[in-house]
Amino acid sequence: MSADVPSGRVPDLLDAWRLVASRRGVEGRLPLSALTRLQASLLDTEGFVEYSLDFDTDELKVPYVELKIDTALPLLCQRTLERFLLPVQMVQRLGLIREEADEAALPEGYEPLLMPEDGMLRASELVEDELILAVPVVPMAPGTEAVERDWPAPQEERDAANPFAALSSLKKN
Repeated sequence: MSADVPSGRVPDLLDAWRLVASRRGVEGRLPLSALTRLQASLLDTEGFVEYSLDFDTDELKVPYVELKIDTALPLLCQRTLERFLLPVQMVQRLGLIREEADEAALPEGYEPLLMPEDGMLRASELVEDELILAVPVVPMAPGTEAVERDWPAPQEERDAANPFAALSSLKKN
């Protein structure tokens, strides 16, 4: 990647079409506290997100931005009710489209990114959108599956939870 701005000093707005034409990229670092839409999903905002955006065209002349993200999101485990860090390392190729109809022409493996008319992108919004999608609906710390295996419900509880258990006992009588 050839960065056209120093790491961590990404301009607020990026001219995507100019970056595609020059085959350039940027890399930066954002505090989690700067990602206001993501904050509702996090337990706290301690930490940073490292990211890079590489702009180019593929062999089919499809303009794209390749987004790389590396972070750890502080979440509340819904099994243990304890804080844990969810590692997020992703690479996402976003095909830059001008109209929704262009989405069908994107090659396999590309996610569509509908460009604003002026072609200007906010790197922080792009990163935040992908992180919002990365947060699980029900966060669970890795390794908590053992909790269920270690504490199986007693047979009476499992029978009581089964609405047909009562019918089975009536049928026997």
